[in-house]
Amino acid sequence: MSDKVLIAGCGDVGNALATRLLAEGCEVWGIRRRVEALASGVRPWRIDLLDAAGFGSPPAAFDHVFYTASADRRDEAHYRSIYVHGLRDLLDALRAAGCPLHRVFFTSSTAVYGQSRGEWVDESSPTEPSAFNGQVLLEAESIIECAPETGITVRLSGIYGPGRTRLVRQVWAKEAKANGSWTNRIHVEDCARALHHLMRLQEPAGLYLGSDDEPATTAEVVRWLSMELGVEEPQAETTERLGKRCRNARLRETGFRFRYPTFREGYREIVRDFVANRGMAG
Repeated sequence: MSDKVLIAGCGDVGNALATRLLAEGCEVWGIRRRVEALASGVRPWRIDLLDAAGFGSPPAAFDHVFYTASADRRDEAHYRSIYVHGLRDLLDALRAAGCPLHRVFFTSSTAVYGQSRGEWVDESSPTEPSAFNGQVLLEAESIIECAPETGITVRLSGIYGPGRTRLVRQVWAKEAKANGSWTNRIHVEDCARALHHLMRLQEPAGLYLGSDDEPATTAEVVRWLSMELGVEEPQAETTERLGKRCRNARLRETGFRFRYPTFREGYREIVRDFVANRGMAG
């Protein structure tokens, strides 16, 4: 009997995950604002995560839930509505309907860390964010931590992948900044692969940091992109805020290996497509 999986907030990461789950025979349902953008084969559950009164009965007895929703505007009230209230209300509705809910996943963010002087962080590091987004995400994480089901939070760093060309366009237009601040990334396909891997893991921990193998400074990434694009490197700049470096040892210790272990492997494909599309446009 196939697993019944719900992906709430089924955007880029959710669709990539759904494609993998469908390939192994799972029944996959998705919630998103534009259901026509769900991956082929994903069944839509047409609800608004911000309107608990309109949920009605779940369309299936879900075994696994992935809450991968994201805020579409940056204000505290909206963040709390989507990440805290939406998550809590959806889980309450599924439990009330008797869904088995073997595992419940929440994709959080490395914004929960307040470190900014180049420190290494992992799952045991202090979480003292100064901004509201990190504070709200910690509230949501506590819902998963206290869940009666097996709850798993994955703190994702900066997600990039096909179609996410902002930095490439900035480098091409010579608008990118090159400084010593540390950056952390994970390719959208590796996000999906990590979530799928943890869903099948026999005894997962409750918290993982999802970031690739190599933190890199902004200057290092921009210099590499400049070389790949064949444009002049920007002048180096100084910065007081050095950011943090994310350590993924716990995830790797589960046997997970990245398809795109550094920004180079991931951005090489993006740069190639960007250049090809510009050539077609020109």
